[in-house]
Amino acid sequence: MEKDSTYFGVKEIARRANVSIATVDRVIHNRTGVSEKTRKKINEIIKELDYQPNILASRLASKNIIILAILIPRVSEETDFWEAPLRGIQRAEAEIKQYGIQTINYFFDLNDKDSFIKQSNLILEKGVNGVLLSPSFIEQSILFTQECQKRKIPYVFIDSNIPEQHSLSYIGPHLFKSGYVGAKLLTYRVKSNNKVLVVNISKEIENYNYLQIEEGFRTYFKDNHMDNEIVRIDMKETDYLSVARHMTYVFHMHKDIEAIFVTNSRVFTVASFLQNSHRKNISLIGYDFIKENVQHLNTGVIDFLICHKPEEQAYRAVMALYQTLVIGSSVEKIQYMPIDIITKENYEFYQN
Repeated sequence: MEKDSTYFGVKEIARRANVSIATVDRVIHNRTGVSEKTRKKINEIIKELDYQPNILASRLASKNIIILAILIPRVSEETDFWEAPLRGIQRAEAEIKQYGIQTINYFFDLNDKDSFIKQSNLILEKGVNGVLLSPSFIEQSILFTQECQKRKIPYVFIDSNIPEQHSLSYIGPHLFKSGYVGAKLLTYRVKSNNKVLVVNISKEIENYNYLQIEEGFRTYFKDNHMDNEIVRIDMKETDYLSVARHMTYVFHMHKDIEAIFVTNSRVFTVASFLQNSHRKNISLIGYDFIKENVQHLNTGVIDFLICHKPEEQAYRAVMALYQTLVIGSSVEKIQYMPIDIITKENYEFYQN
């Protein structure tokens, strides 16, 4: 029986060769950047599958532009976290732009949901072919993605997820397990039954992201029969003075706090408070490899940072849209990222 050459796509070749789709693409189009050993392996698989890159050839011949909208927070003075996803987007676009694919960035303010609404409306007016989205504002994200579904625009979530929505894929951390790991790390220094503080610093406290992380955190204590009281504080004002005011209050009310877990990248504001108030014996863990956090990690104020490779998340998201819109192959519905643990000793060798 003759093989159907359209059935075996680039994804299958990449899977069998254990390489990226972009690497297979380079070999198909005889571009540099691939070792001879890998090139030979891929060519053998192509021959075995009798693969003919008809779809890619037709894209090269086509003059139609595929536009991918990137809807993510802008880099701000508060945090440079979103620089990493931007690098991943740029890396992916550089690999696939020859097929007539263009990305357009639509940045919103993490402290202003109206800016999210404005940018999402601009995307719908533009009439794009696909969307990469960080659903920071849940209600507004749901309304936007429902409109995308009506227009048959595929979209991919990164960093946080809205499970009940029909996204093409979610690429990011397993939020529950990430929080579970955070609790396990925190208890390495907790030697008594003193209180543990969970800090949420966000305009969107009800975000699925934070709720899942906190659930995982609390579950670790339950599973291990630890009797520490877990105190929670939510801060919707994200500037340092507001954080310091809230932290001063909580320490006044709870003098026996021994450890703090911050559920997002703003852990550096809590670290600054601890440093300025000379509370050196408090264990502190938070998220994300950004320069403000690394500074406090290096000085020992932050014990551990948990990271989920945001650059790789965004890269994979763009490539998932490419697979769907250009190659016509399916993508994995859930793509969980590693839960990396960064310390003072290894941060110099880490790539975000």
